[in-house]
Order: sequence, then structure tokens, then C-alpha cells
Amino acid sequence: MSGLVTSVSRSAGHTFSKPVCDGVRLLAGLGVEGDAHLGETVKHRSRVARDPSRPNLRQVHLIHAELHDELARAGFAVSAGQMGENITTRGVDLLGLSAGALLRIGGRAVVHVTGLRNPCVQLDDFMPGLMAAVLDRDEHGHVVRKAGVMGVVVTGGEVRPGDEVLVEPPQGPHVPLTPV
Repeated sequence: MSGLVTSVSRSAGHTFSKPVCDGVRLLAGLGVEGDAHLGETVKHRSRVARDPSRPNLRQVHLIHAELHDELARAGFAVSAGQMGENITTRGVDLLGLSAGALLRIGGRAVVHVTGLRNPCVQLDDFMPGLMAAVLDRDEHGHVVRKAGVMGVVVTGGEVRPGDEVLVEPPQGPHVPLTPV
């Protein structure tokens, strides 16, 4: 499976939305250079409050542009970076990836997918009703989280719009992603 990077974003502050930029540099074991969530240990404020020594499994946030399309059809005008993602992709079924999948992005960067982004109330603060729009239920009544995936940087490198995203599934059976 492969797709493309459509946009990249970062924010040095703990802002909900991240400004779009021409490119980002991923740093192995740390995340996105210049982003508030850069680091080996947790940087999301709620997680820091609980235990600042925990490993940062949310160094990079990826959202599929197809979610923006779906939200537009539902009346939400959301564009790249506005939901806090660092990398926006198209053509990759991010939500369907197996736990432990690797994303090879551009010429060098590799991101290990750690799990689903768990949508939070900040989505409704940004745009009322958005949180419900990124949650769904499957045919068995289980919650489906559609707000993207999180990962850690295995190999650093530059990432720019237009870069190819190649998915390398892990060995063994498919293991559905869970929230991190």
C-alpha cells in the first residue's frame, strides 16, 4: 500500500491547530523538529500531568486527507493542520493499519505506528460537533476513532508534500490499532 503526503504542519507551542509549512524534519526517537510534542517522554499536557517520565508514543500525528473530505461533506470546513496533525496523507488507509506498521516517508524517514489518536473535547472547542463527527460505530457497536494515528520516529529525515508514503506491515497477523 502506498500514498502521498499532501501537507505537513508543526507548532512550537501547545496549540490545537498547527500551521502548514513547506517541510518538516523528523528526528529519530524524538518527533518533529520545532514541534511542541518533540521528545522521548510524553509532551501532551494531560499525559505530562499524570506521569512525565512515560515514553512519548505520540511524537508524530498523521491524518488522512480523506477524513477532511468526509468532514466537508458533513458541513465541517477543516483543512490540513487544523486538527493538530503533523502529516496529512492521501491514499493510505491509516486507520486500517496493523499495530506496529512502519511508514516509509519520502527518501529516508520511517515512522512506527503506535496507535490511534483518541479524539478529545478540544475538537469541539475548535468547531462544535467535530468530536462526534470523528467518532463512529461499526456494525458490532464498537467505537471507531477516525482522528488519525500516532507514531514514533524510527529514522529521521525531511518530509514534504508530494513525498511517497510506503506502508510496511509487521510480521504476523493483523492487529487492529488501539488508542494511545
